[in-house]
Amino acid sequence: MIDVTQIRKDFPYLANQVNGKKRIYLDSAATTQKPLQVLQTINDIYSNYNAPVNRSASSAGNIASSLYMQAHENAARFINAASYKEIIFTKNSTEAVNLVSYSLINSKEKTVGLVFGDEIILPVSEHHSDFLPWTGLAESAGITIKYTSITPAGEVIPEEIMNAITKKTKLVLCSHVSNVLGIINPVKEIASIAHDAGALFLVDATQTVPHMPVNVKDIGCDFLVFSGHKMLGPAGTGVLYGKESLLEKMSPFIRGGGMVKTAGKGSALWSDLPWKFEAGTPDMCSAVALTGAVDKSSGKNFYGAMDYLSKLGMKNVHSYEQYLCKYALERLCAINEITLYGDDSPGNRCGIISMNIIKNRETIDPHIIAEFLADDGIEVRAGGHCAYPLMDELGVTGTLRVSFYIYNTTDEIDVFIDSIKDIITNRLL
Repeated sequence: MIDVTQIRKDFPYLANQVNGKKRIYLDSAATTQKPLQVLQTINDIYSNYNAPVNRSASSAGNIASSLYMQAHENAARFINAASYKEIIFTKNSTEAVNLVSYSLINSKEKTVGLVFGDEIILPVSEHHSDFLPWTGLAESAGITIKYTSITPAGEVIPEEIMNAITKKTKLVLCSHVSNVLGIINPVKEIASIAHDAGALFLVDATQTVPHMPVNVKDIGCDFLVFSGHKMLGPAGTGVLYGKESLLEKMSPFIRGGGMVKTAGKGSALWSDLPWKFEAGTPDMCSAVALTGAVDKSSGKNFYGAMDYLSKLGMKNVHSYEQYLCKYALERLCAINEITLYGDDSPGNRCGIISMNIIKNRETIDPHIIAEFLADDGIEVRAGGHCAYPLMDELGVTGTLRVSFYIYNTTDEIDVFIDSIKDIITNRLL
């Protein structure tokens, strides 16, 4: 078990008060708070190490380039990728999925390109960032998107994906965990199904890389994406993992400085991986704050979000979240007015719980509940969670979502439950 009392000392955001009450942050599935160690790294780099990457022969420029290379290496190590060449830094998971969609649809390489008549399969529970990047491009390119159903508990059904696959299927996409339901999907099994059919497989691991051990080799995926701001890192950071053999064949998403070996009028020779996909001056500072790195000339250590999580141990992080989830589910299930979505068991969940309050046979707008909770210093998420097709599947317009992380406690859950009970009894007319 992790030492949450010690961990909380690293997060200044949690020490603040709201309306004279202790701040309780239960919205880490949207974005996480940042520890002092990561904030210090950002300050150190911009104060003393700010220089262009792969563009300067100065001492500072060489150090910056080294730190940025290490960021790729450390990110690869965190998810057990084969090489730094398989790590592309993006702004977030959304941009990473867009990179794959644009590149595959515009690639002239037959073994990876998507062409007229091809099919893409994804579950109905996907985040907008997983299907919207494909819709406009797919329509103009004549590509069909097929959606598969989920179980009543919210789990993706491998058999449904298998039944949807045809000879035209070129890509299967699935979230490792639903950002609404918190259900852990069987991505390793789905990878085998996709590959048996000759299709590529993309995993959205935005809600798992921050919360549990993720091993791309074990999963067997071709692509995997995640966001840094959801794992204690800076906003504007994300990662695309792609198998080197595929990335070598794919077309660049954004073109400009730093991603070519040579360029002339109407021609260009792309740089080696991963720089081929990282046009423009990169955000070295944020990348290092996400992954960690060392100034090899001085031995100075820049502590990153991945360092922080690795020190805790990702198995311990996952175990603690499941402990919080189990505690919260048991207390929520005892409240008659609450309807929970997804599996009631914490064994197949990350720390995400979605619910609605039904009083006098009326489903209360979750935004109203969120506002009442905010009055009590409790920060949650309300709405469609960028998953409107899933909301349609659940038969609701939105839900109230709480999400836990390493800095949350059972005491905070108790305060949340007491507030919910008071809202139901005294504040809803």
